[in-house]
Amino acid sequence: MKMRSHNRSGPGLLESVYQAALAYELEKRGLRVTRQQAIPVVYAGVRIDTGFHADLVVEDKVIVEIKSVETVAPVHKKQLLSYLKLADKRLGLLINFNVVLITERHHAYRKPTPGMTLAKDAKDAKTTSKPRNR
Repeated sequence: MKMRSHNRSGPGLLESVYQAALAYELEKRGLRVTRQQAIPVVYAGVRIDTGFHADLVVEDKVIVEIKSVETVAPVHKKQLLSYLKLADKRLGLLINFNVVLITERHHAYRKPTPGMTLAKDAKDAKTTSKPRNR
């Protein structure tokens, strides 16, 4: 699905174009997709609408973060992990459409389970959360 929307439009377009195309392809297959779903922050028991929005949420289970950048940076991965934590979702997909071969530029992430820590470097922590390879 992501490859079909990428193959039809190619690299170099705005993220919003890829978002609309991917949402269309997923919905065409009968999946429930929410675009630009707000992700609030709860601080001291108060809901704060900060302007965080997940690009796509599929079947209320998977957050899909779409990029159209030269290189996916560590901050993009951290953004998705933060969204997973704030939205209480377990699975996220980060897709960069600004590449020739889309199969080489997507990453799946799982929200860390209790007892796991996120670290800048594996050497900084005893246990780290890593992307799950499939």
